[in-house]
Amino acid sequence: MVDFTPSPLFSAERLSQLHKALIAIDNTVVHLTAMPDSGLAHDHVWLSRNNGHDRVARLPKQSQMQLDPKTNLDYQATCFRRAAKSGHTPDLHAILPISADFPRGGLLVSAIEGRPARLPHDLPAIGEALAHLHEIAVPPVAARPPLESPHSPWTAMRDEVLAQATYLDDAPIDEATRRRLDSELTLFNDDRELAERIDAQRCLISFDAHPGNFLITPEGKAVLVDLEKCRYGHPGLDLAHASLYTSTTWDPASYAVLDTATVVDFYRHWWAVRHTTNEVMDVEALVATRRAMWLWSTTWCAKWLTLHHQERDLQAQGEDWSDALSEDRLIAHVEDRARHYLSSPVVDYISHDNHRLARELARTK
Repeated sequence: MVDFTPSPLFSAERLSQLHKALIAIDNTVVHLTAMPDSGLAHDHVWLSRNNGHDRVARLPKQSQMQLDPKTNLDYQATCFRRAAKSGHTPDLHAILPISADFPRGGLLVSAIEGRPARLPHDLPAIGEALAHLHEIAVPPVAARPPLESPHSPWTAMRDEVLAQATYLDDAPIDEATRRRLDSELTLFNDDRELAERIDAQRCLISFDAHPGNFLITPEGKAVLVDLEKCRYGHPGLDLAHASLYTSTTWDPASYAVLDTATVVDFYRHWWAVRHTTNEVMDVEALVATRRAMWLWSTTWCAKWLTLHHQERDLQAQGEDWSDALSEDRLIAHVEDRARHYLSSPVVDYISHDNHRLARELARTK
């Protein structure tokens, strides 16, 4: 007898459909529990198994990378396979095939027994997890697909941010804030030599390393549980995503406002785990990628606020930000955060904070 624990958007009937789909790939499941709706891209179901080695079914709601269902599933599976070498991510065990009941398929990964990250206490553990991810050897160019590995990661990041920045025209911001953001956006084009250094420091990155995506095991190990946007780019993007105000205040379970000294210590701890030589930290590259990650996050907020009221397109193959895919509670939370991050005081605060970090990192390198 298999039991079900449903949720508002994931009914007992839906869990029964999932169980039927699972039989062919895992007949050891004895209980399915719909997990809280905490993200815009996936539903999650905890699969209790009779051998005690539980798993989680990750069921895509959409593709944040605008990929069709099969390509999206292949991409995410590759993220888990390659990141597993870090020892700080769940293992991928099986792929739930695309079907009429699950038109985007799903992944079955190891269930991680852990608690949400507590900041700043768990920042060193997060830094170690990212350091091990960033140490994974980069394969030859021909072996990198399907993961993104553009010729110039810095140019690709700039283009992605500028594309999202077009949504600022309809965002709820005042003229002074828009001018401040436009000024920050022009900094992408300032220094070709710096851009070349950033491109040369390519490694496997998560591109979604905000603290809410980590669980801390009873042993204190940080595990990055959400992998769908990995790419080959600069590690500073991950460090930024783990420590920016727009990241540390995103998830209520890991909410914290970090001071500059704490963030400096985080960067330096990550560097110490990765480097045993006297090599000098490239502070300019880390600060530039931090600014880029902030601008990516902020322009994403403008994009989401513009698109989330759209009607759900049942024929959509890729990106879909419509409210119908998530619980009202989650939508309200995302809207609150997006408006907050686009507010003038927050934009000014983060801009000044980036300058403070640049000064302090330069003093301690």
